[in-house]
Order: sequence, then C-alpha cells, then structure tokens
Amino acid sequence: MTDVPLTESEMPKAYDPKTVEDKWYKYWLEKDFFKPAINPKKKPFTIIMPPPNVTGELHMGHALTAAVEDAMIRWHRMKGDPTLWLPGVDHASIAAQVVVERLLAKEGTNRYKVGREKFLERMWTWTNECRSRIGQQHRRLGTSCDWSREKFTLDAGPSLAVRTTFVNLYNKGLIYRGERIINWCPRCSTALSDLEVDHKDLNGHLWHLKYPLAEGDGYLIVATTRPETMLGDTAVAVNPEDERYTKLIGKYVMLPIMNRRIPIVADAIVDKSFGTGAVKVTPAHDPVDFEIAQRHKLELINLLNKDATMNDNAGPCKGMDRFVCRKWVVEELERLGLLIKIEDYSHAVGHCQRCATVIEPLASTQWFVHMEPLAKPAIEAVKNGRIQIMPEHFTKVYLNWMENIRDWCISRQLWWGHRIPAYYCKNCGEMIVAVD
Repeated sequence: MTDVPLTESEMPKAYDPKTVEDKWYKYWLEKDFFKPAINPKKKPFTIIMPPPNVTGELHMGHALTAAVEDAMIRWHRMKGDPTLWLPGVDHASIAAQVVVERLLAKEGTNRYKVGREKFLERMWTWTNECRSRIGQQHRRLGTSCDWSREKFTLDAGPSLAVRTTFVNLYNKGLIYRGERIINWCPRCSTALSDLEVDHKDLNGHLWHLKYPLAEGDGYLIVATTRPETMLGDTAVAVNPEDERYTKLIGKYVMLPIMNRRIPIVADAIVDKSFGTGAVKVTPAHDPVDFEIAQRHKLELINLLNKDATMNDNAGPCKGMDRFVCRKWVVEELERLGLLIKIEDYSHAVGHCQRCATVIEPLASTQWFVHMEPLAKPAIEAVKNGRIQIMPEHFTKVYLNWMENIRDWCISRQLWWGHRIPAYYCKNCGEMIVAVD
C-alpha cells in the first residue's frame, strides 16, 4: 500500500493532538476569548480555581476538577454571561517546604545549615519552576482561564488580603493568641491544624502502672498508652461517681521515678470503664488532660524539645528520644515493681499529613481562630436546607465535624509562607496587630 495524502474534507483515522490542540489553544488566546466581556446589565459568572500546590505536577484530581469547571465556564460564556475563570497557584507552605527539604537532604544538607535567606532563595527557584510546569499542564488540558489575571498566593494582592482578613478577625475577637494543646510535628518542627493530621489505627499496648499513695499503704492503678509522658504528670483523675475512689479524692500519690506528690482529683470527664477508671493527668501533652488542668488549676509540665527528645523536665530521661524514653520508663517501672501488666491495645495515633511522622500533642502558645461562632451559621445552613450535601449520608459526617470542631490553630513555625501580622515592642513587650 502507498500513503495517500488526505484532502481537507477527510478526517484522519487516529487523533493527533499536536495538529489540533496547540493550534486552537493558541488561536483562542490570541483572540482573547477567555477574557470576560464586562456588561453591567448582565449577572457575571465567576469561578476561582482551587489553586494547585507548588509541590510538583498536576495529577488526575486536578484534571477532573479542571474538566468540570471548564464545562461550566464555557456554558456560561456561550450564554453570553460575563464569565471569568480565575487561575492561580498556592504556595502550600508546609507541603512545599517538605518537598524542598527532601531535595536538600539528598544533597547532604538541611534548611538550618543553608540558613533562612538561602533556603528561601531555593524555595523561590523551586516555586517558579513548579508554577511554569503547572501552567503549561493546564494549557495542555485546554482550560479556558483568563491567564492575564493569574494569581499566586504570595503575590502582593493576596498577601494584603490575608493580612487584612487576619486583622479584621482579630479585632472582632475571632482570632486570639493563647496556650492550648496543639499537634506538633517533630520533623517539620511546626504546629499543625487538626486537618493536617492523619489518624492511623496502630497496634500498641496499654500499660497498667502502680502509683503509691503518699500517705499510708496502698496505691492507685492507672492505665496509659504513653508511659513516657508520666514524667510530666501533675495529678491522677477519677470520676466523682466512681465509688471505688470516693475516699481517695483530695489525697495524694507519689509519682514514680520523679518522686513528686500529685493530687487525686475528681472530674466527670473520666470514663469509669476505661482501664482502671483512674487516669494519669499530663496537661502539657494531652487535650483532655489540658482541660482537666484548667478546671483544677494544675501545673503544666512540658517534657519535650522541638525534635521530640526529652528536655530538662524529664529528669533521668533528659536527652533521650521519646520512644527510647518509653522503653526506659517501662523497664524502670518493672524494676521498681510498679508495672502490673501490659495489654495489647489498638488505638488511633496522629501522623503528620505531609511527612507521616507521629505527631505529639503539646501545650504551646499559638494563634487560634475561635470556631464556634463561625461554625454556627454553617451548621444552620445545612440543617434548614439552604445548602444540601450530596450524597446525603455525608450530611451526618459534616454535622459531626462542625458540631465538635475545636479552635483552629493557624500559626506555623515555618520559613516559607505568610507571616502573622503581629508586632512586638522590644522595650515594653506590647503586641500590635496591624495590616502594616
């Protein structure tokens, strides 16, 4: 057979994107078809693209989102509506920083060795490469965005919007700075929000320990999944309705290893059916214990350095890795005759969403968004039917999340990203929250 040239009216048997897509996309751009024609008499239709992170390349999820949004945009454009699809890219503070730190690790260095200034230079180099790649991929998909308006979340405009919104929420009392239990990632060395923590079911253990009474004979038995945190205990809590412990409320036990007198307190939050019904209270390393400490005015003792090694407050375990400390504490309690038994126990353990490191609950002074007043109208909008969630069974998931939401930790200890617009006077210590 010989090749027969196609006439203009014939269609090739195999689709060749190179002869079609590049040609027509270039034509659309040259004709400014993607720019909105402003008409005050018509209602505009706008989509702000959920900005992809500068962490690599687009994936199938981005392609699916782009296809759906593009169909909606082109439909409204054909209807004659003033139509804008605003493209953008997200600086993705934690995620992008983790990617570049991995690159540095392959080179045998890290961000601390190169220093903040050089590290940020490296971040911008990576970001610019990523933005270019993501933009080209979106163009290859045929997305009809107005590229003349493309935004990056660290551009001057978005940065001003972030600072302005922060200050407005602060002035309304919806943002505050305070000490609460946060999720701390030892590898990323930063606080995380609840949404940045993945909870994985792990097979662990439940250790049953003796806490000797400070006066007279006898002891309390507590059960814990993290024996290393006992070094920071400041109380033992029991349920006030638990008849087994009624006579012990207000008395003291001696904290093993640390030989510290700590009180026995009554608190209704204690689950009588968990373990022995008596729980160790480590306020600086557990959200429930933190709340107990607030009610009973207990001391907070932080045991950890930023890298999850034990600090001065850990006594004989100072300098140990947290998991090495766990092993040492268990062996020491066994030597002292205070370890009663070890049970197999499966429970959910938080991991950093970005690097998969086991996170540590830690009392820390951070910035938070007060969520209750913000969640209330969002809950009502779904309950009264103004917003419908599909599939319907996710309504229950949504309401459970929103009705039990904790205040949102928004501060991070990172070099890459927006900075909290709070300024401190070196002379008097006054804090000023301002846009500039």
